[in-house]
Amino acid sequence: MSKVWMITGAGRGMGLDFAKAVLASGDKLVATGRKPERVAEAIGPSENLLVTTLDVTKPVDAVSAVNAATERFGRLDVLVNNAASFYAGYFEDLTPEQMDLQLASGLIGPMNVTRAVLPVMRRQGAGKIVSISSTASLVGFEFCSAYAAAKFALDGWIESLQPEVAPLGVETMIVNPGFFRTELLSEDSTQYAASAVSDYAERRAQNMAGWKSANGQQPGDPAKLAQALITLVNLPELPRRFIAGADAVGMVEQKLALVQQQIDAHKELSSSLAFDTQA
Repeated sequence: MSKVWMITGAGRGMGLDFAKAVLASGDKLVATGRKPERVAEAIGPSENLLVTTLDVTKPVDAVSAVNAATERFGRLDVLVNNAASFYAGYFEDLTPEQMDLQLASGLIGPMNVTRAVLPVMRRQGAGKIVSISSTASLVGFEFCSAYAAAKFALDGWIESLQPEVAPLGVETMIVNPGFFRTELLSEDSTQYAASAVSDYAERRAQNMAGWKSANGQQPGDPAKLAQALITLVNLPELPRRFIAGADAVGMVEQKLALVQQQIDAHKELSSSLAFDTQA
């Protein structure tokens, strides 16, 4: 039986590759975006496609999109939390408003959509929630404190959600991609904090130049990641986490080695913190 997918941010970037792969596989798709006409134009016509408006920061949009999906297809089998933005800059340069916007799109948005989808999946007794995170949820990067804050939180939320919903037949998977050739670093998706603290000015200029030059040069192929997602979703059991890309694997392995090194370096002190046993 074909599956019904819902993908947020399906009209551009990685979401568009996901959308095309889902339809090519013969599954049904609810493709969402803030500008549905652009989503429809980007994907093209299909009898298995429903395009609907969804700004993930608006809970009412999420509920409306889920209602439209179930009215059209009768069920929802797979949610892909994909919509994203990138507020780059040093923490002291980033304004509180920019931090709020990053958390709104990267954390609260997926929460809004998942909250709307879960009642459907609970009634079905089955469903899969795939959240596109980042290696920035496992490894902190200079100039990425806002983005990393949202992604670290996303991973923690999903890891905690999994044991809550697993008894109800709902599975979750975190996807941690490395650098994929998407539109995340384009001017439409990346916002750079203005220079507010002179101590960061030189490094800010270097980082901005580096991120801008990386746009269009990322090693990962999003079309291949889309096929990998379909493979994983069709497994008998959804993996809890998928590290996507050779560069991501390398970075995460380095982080794991560093964490183990820190554990070993202070294990005796860490293990000495219990209450003393009374005679």
